[in-house]
Amino acid sequence: MKIHEYQAKELLGSYGVPVPTGAVAETPEAAEEAARAYDTCVLKAQIHSGGRGKAGGVKLAHSPAEARDIAETLLGATLVTKQTGPEGKVVHKLLVTEAVDVRKEYYLSITGDSDRAGLVIVASGAGGTEIEDTAALHPELIVKTPVSVQTGFRRYEGLDTARRIGIPKALEGDFIRLLAAMTKLYLEKDCSLVEINPLVETADGRLLALDAKVNFDDNALFRHPELEALRDIAEEDPKEYRASQYDLNYISLDGSIGCLVNGAGLAMATMDIIQKFGGRPANFLDVGGSATTERVTAAFEILLSDPHVRAIFVNIFGGIMKCDIIAEGIVAAAAKVGLSVPLVVRLEGTNVDRGREILRQSGLNIIPAEDMADGAHKAVEAAKGGAAQ
Repeated sequence: MKIHEYQAKELLGSYGVPVPTGAVAETPEAAEEAARAYDTCVLKAQIHSGGRGKAGGVKLAHSPAEARDIAETLLGATLVTKQTGPEGKVVHKLLVTEAVDVRKEYYLSITGDSDRAGLVIVASGAGGTEIEDTAALHPELIVKTPVSVQTGFRRYEGLDTARRIGIPKALEGDFIRLLAAMTKLYLEKDCSLVEINPLVETADGRLLALDAKVNFDDNALFRHPELEALRDIAEEDPKEYRASQYDLNYISLDGSIGCLVNGAGLAMATMDIIQKFGGRPANFLDVGGSATTERVTAAFEILLSDPHVRAIFVNIFGGIMKCDIIAEGIVAAAAKVGLSVPLVVRLEGTNVDRGREILRQSGLNIIPAEDMADGAHKAVEAAKGGAAQ
């Protein structure tokens, strides 16, 4: 789960990380009022995406009146960045924050390290908006320091990082404390990323988290009900959000063949074989091994709500997930929302005969498949002639 910059800063601040002052504004009037606290302020569009500055979403205001004018332009505007895709994201909130006199910019983050089954500090003395280009063109400027989850963050790891990225000696202690706070936040809140970019050294000799990003592990959210209040549904893909309400593993893609599969491995293989036959999957969707008729119905409704879907491929190998449950879900979904695109079904495994009988008796126009390759081929061909919703 992602949250906004202002929320990430509030979290970091609660752990002792120094952050700029600021206030959130959802109207031009609120932006004007917030700007009265500063001689000069910065208005920052709050969307779940990086690259906001390059897209025109970060503006400097020298007066409350100018802040209001900028807010009138930004609020309701659509920002297009590398991360949003061509459709962009609509700006509903602004962070009005103090302007900071910056002496030096750094990059600092903590994320998971699957190779070592621990954490890794990623840092650079070349932080800011060009950090992705820096990582690609000058990887030697990126410093990585592994952190053990058994022993936790240790002072020498912070000191080593500080010296490798050029933190002034007078600020090494502050930097180590800041890193310790970031690590504590990461572990206590089950994060997948805690990032400060840029971390700046100010002209008056302080370290300050000028911009921040915090992402949480979706699989651990059940342990943190307090984080649900930070969720901004307007920033999420509505199909992915609805899937999460039914514990469905769904990721929206840009193809035309909707996929409903049980098991992540089989789902990945299904997407691969669709592409082998010249098609493109519209999604990753794993209904899991304990899906109910209700969840399967919801999965079908999500697939059919995608206007780009021209055919649906159901690929089930029933073990714990029984074929008759899938069949009942297909029939229930078709009765509820209608079936306006070709449907290819491959069923094998537990209760397969019962599942096939349910589908035969449903009266639905289903294209049966002998195996996965046959199903993928038929789905690709059906999508070429299937009518888009």
